[in-house]
Amino acid sequence: MKKINIGIVGMGTVGTGIARLMVQNRDVISARLGAQLVLKKGADLDIERDRGIDFAPGQLTTDPFAVTDDPDIAIVAEMVGGTGIAKEVIDRAIDNGKHVVTANKALLAEHGNALFEKAETKGVNLSFEASVGGCMPIIKTIRETLISNRIGAVAGILNGTCNYILTRITNEGITFAEALTDAQEKGYAEADPTLDVGGFDTAHKLALISALAYGMKINLDDIYIEGISGITPLDIEFARDCGYRIKLLAISKFDNGVVDARIHPTMVPFSNQLSTVSGTMNAVTLTGDGVGDMVLFGHGAGMMPTGTAALSDIADIARNILAGGGIRVPMRAYQAAHIREIPIRPIDEIKTHYYFRFTVFDRPGVLAKIAGILGNQDISIKSVHQTERKLDGGVPLFMLTHQAKEAHVKTALKEISALDVSTQKPVLIRIEESGH
Repeated sequence: MKKINIGIVGMGTVGTGIARLMVQNRDVISARLGAQLVLKKGADLDIERDRGIDFAPGQLTTDPFAVTDDPDIAIVAEMVGGTGIAKEVIDRAIDNGKHVVTANKALLAEHGNALFEKAETKGVNLSFEASVGGCMPIIKTIRETLISNRIGAVAGILNGTCNYILTRITNEGITFAEALTDAQEKGYAEADPTLDVGGFDTAHKLALISALAYGMKINLDDIYIEGISGITPLDIEFARDCGYRIKLLAISKFDNGVVDARIHPTMVPFSNQLSTVSGTMNAVTLTGDGVGDMVLFGHGAGMMPTGTAALSDIADIARNILAGGGIRVPMRAYQAAHIREIPIRPIDEIKTHYYFRFTVFDRPGVLAKIAGILGNQDISIKSVHQTERKLDGGVPLFMLTHQAKEAHVKTALKEISALDVSTQKPVLIRIEESGH
């Protein structure tokens, strides 16, 4: 049986997951592939710790370029992460004519356009299924399953850390700070959680998905990003009473030659499947003109789920090698000549439904003042709710709106904030009535 040599740079969680699967499932991989995948060399700064695998002498190295420069290695899996040495590894591997598999969404979101063009020029694959959604086959679904569909929208929960935090707040009524501390103690959140809770990790993934879905160049810079640190148990409680759950949603829509691409806390109705996704799980809905709505659901991170996704890319490339090489499926879903610059709609131009929470003094005329300002900005109120509970010397006033323009909403909230009726800054959460 033919052997295909693999090199892994970065033998951390995911790199080790790839290696473990190659060892423990060697027979099933070979039976399905018709070739044997062999880990020729793995590189990591720490090659002494126990990874639960028996490595041969010299199989591990601290030199990443010993992997990229090995003439016997056909496929390099870059599992370092970040945008420093990882980019050097991928560049060097491509320069040496090697196929590359990566889980590095940050690197691809920032430098993917140039890296894909380089790989196409060299005639090698740069595959990245593991970069978005862990074991969910979102990349393959867009590139292959939906090749005959015009994709109109994508919406997803793409960060398990944020989803875990919001689930804890929803189920137990604890604060964001308490839920974050718990997530850190359980290893779901980093010591510096900004990349996750600030929405940036999700934005990297959405930039890649949008590019694949619509045939556009990767555009991270114009995606609107808002994190979850401002979400409170009070807002989650009111959302639940009104039939919604709050999720950090990645939203992408293609409409009349313009793309909506935004990350923000979103009130999702109970009727939408995304509202039921809890804990560290991820899910994505895709809307195609042929299939309608479809949902992918699974573990978005972790050693074996992400290792599984990376190995699916390795196997695809191995099949190409067995068939004579080349790039069988366009890496960016579209042929290079058909990838375009498609603008992303500024957040101020979107139209959606909104939730507002005002903390106001309990005195006559307050509601009339607020409603008047909203009306002057063409914002139609769907419902108003007020509770008797006290909050920072005021009472919470909750509002849901009909569809309104973001720019008008911002103007209205700025004017309302300038009134002498509030004890807190107004809270805004966008609502996706359809969930996508």
